[in-house]
Amino acid sequence: MSRLQTAEWALGGVTLATALGVWWQVRQPLESSLTLYEVFPLLGLIAFGLMWTHVVMGAIRRYHRLSERSTAYRDVSMTIVLACIIAHPALVWLALARDGFGLPPLSQYAAFGGTAMLNAALFAGVVALTIFLAYELKRWFGERSWWPWIEWLQVPAMLLIIYHGLTLGGELAVSWYQAIWWLYAITLVAAGMYTIYDVNKQRGEAT
Repeated sequence: MSRLQTAEWALGGVTLATALGVWWQVRQPLESSLTLYEVFPLLGLIAFGLMWTHVVMGAIRRYHRLSERSTAYRDVSMTIVLACIIAHPALVWLALARDGFGLPPLSQYAAFGGTAMLNAALFAGVVALTIFLAYELKRWFGERSWWPWIEWLQVPAMLLIIYHGLTLGGELAVSWYQAIWWLYAITLVAAGMYTIYDVNKQRGEAT
């Protein structure tokens, strides 16, 4: 295993550990068994943290001119991400429907909305989820001329999740984890800007 592959697993482990740590800090002591309302935030934190590692490590690989081929870490973590980004909204929608708030997406506005900022954060989550799920269509549409737009939208979608989490997430009220999410935001922007710069540079060299 190369040093970069080791760094991938280590970074993924750190994101998982911090997500679990802040979730446990906020949720314990539990008075009874876990409810869907207590489980779904953790899935969102895990999904976002692992997606962040993909973006950052992708930029690092690009910088070192390494292949973007799939790695064991990427295969495993992307499977976890897909499961989490589906389960995160599904669990809360199920819980809201069971508690009489109706069907999504209106149920989430009835339960968690109310102000322009909260409603915007909820909408940002729906938009980001749509973009993330669209990426899963790569096997069918990856060769289409418009597909790069779907890939480029991943970083803006993650920035929408930053806003979504900081506005709505109980775990994001914890100062040390909030600082980590701001670090996520800064490094996402840096990685995205570097990728754009490098792509344009390589296009210029090719002409």
